[in-house]
Amino acid sequence: MGFIKKLFQSKQKKQKAQKYRIGMEKTRRNVFSQLDELLRSGNKIDDDLFEEIEEVFIMADMGVDVVLSFVNYLRETVELKHIENAEDLREIIVEEMFKKYVKEDIVDTNLDVDHDLSVLLFVGVNGVGKTTTIGKVAHLLQQEGKRVMMVAGDTFRAGAINQLRIWSERVGCEFFEKPAGSDPSSVMFDAISYAKKHDIDVLLCDTAGRLQNKANLMKELEKIHRVIRREIELAPHETLLVLDATTGQNGMNQAKIFNEVTHLTGVVLTKLDGTAKGGIALAVKETLDIPVKLVGLGEGIEDLEYFDIEEYIYGLFSDIV
Repeated sequence: MGFIKKLFQSKQKKQKAQKYRIGMEKTRRNVFSQLDELLRSGNKIDDDLFEEIEEVFIMADMGVDVVLSFVNYLRETVELKHIENAEDLREIIVEEMFKKYVKEDIVDTNLDVDHDLSVLLFVGVNGVGKTTTIGKVAHLLQQEGKRVMMVAGDTFRAGAINQLRIWSERVGCEFFEKPAGSDPSSVMFDAISYAKKHDIDVLLCDTAGRLQNKANLMKELEKIHRVIRREIELAPHETLLVLDATTGQNGMNQAKIFNEVTHLTGVVLTKLDGTAKGGIALAVKETLDIPVKLVGLGEGIEDLEYFDIEEYIYGLFSDIV
């Protein structure tokens, strides 16, 4: 029995991983089908083959540093085990991917929501699915028994406040807002005061998604952090960057900017099911050293999953073994 089949031989584990397999279909069909053809050729293993494997991985947006590191790792394994035929690389690639990334990645991807009042701050540019993500996180936490309130901290766009309100009604959780144009920090202050009086467990706070001026963004987020921390020690307990997986390396550039201006504790990757660049989760981990905590694998309210590196790699590579 092959490595990945052995790892996922339990029916329960395989069923759980199927959501990743279905969600990563575009990446497998559009990118990793080429890897399958390369390995199916039965050609000898040489520098040309390794270069083609590199190209496939880069097309999946795994990131140049990740790809070069992994392919070098693969070369060493091939030499050590005296592997000669491309077909024999199938199991090796998947096994080495698990060994390299699963054993290294012992990060807790659960959300830090076990305080008397937990504050989760969501950042990211407009259009990445931030509002939808907050709605799905609210649903996820309510399923876990938490009393949740959404806070409309993007006061620069009346549309953002309305969209978040609609999600609160859909999810059935409380909602806090002030008039459009209000100071976002004052919204956070008043929301915390309300939450303390009404036994709210978790605040999910939206923020403006403007990147035109990094200095203004930094100033605004610093003020929000300062106000929240003054009211609740060690808060915000999570600052989550929402990234659209379909934007690829452009999304990584956004991530670098936000990581410079605020202390990110995790990344939420949206629309992972809608891209052929599904390798971006590895690029985020390796390039930014920030854990991917949640991934969007569909349109439905239930289609937000806590990130699982094993299931993710299964979703990418299950067709080639």
